[in-house]
Amino acid sequence: MVLVDHNDFSNIEGYEVRVVRDSKSLRKFYSEINKTRKPGLPVPIVDFSKEMVVLVCLGEQRGKKTVRLSKLEETENEFSIAVEVMDEEQEGELTIQPLYFPFYLYKMPLVDKPITFQKMDK
Repeated sequence: MVLVDHNDFSNIEGYEVRVVRDSKSLRKFYSEINKTRKPGLPVPIVDFSKEMVVLVCLGEQRGKKTVRLSKLEETENEFSIAVEVMDEEQEGELTIQPLYFPFYLYKMPLVDKPITFQKMDK
């Protein structure tokens, strides 16, 4: 899985992980997060005939976070992915934690099986 795009400010308020399998859905997500941006973030180019995208929105977070995706298990019926959410190292002590609404976009080879996600906080 390759990180394609990341930004600390989306307008998605809750935690959500989803699979995007077509360019129309990807453009729809970017039109949603670009409502408050001028100019908006460019939509990444993905070959959906060979690849799909995993979108991770963390919702409201205090302090910066990092997300790492890893394959947990693949069976005949299912593909499991671990979603690790980790705190980023901060330089110095912050008395006020800023609010972030980060999203992460990962590209991976096309999988025909249903995909499940397991969130793992660190």
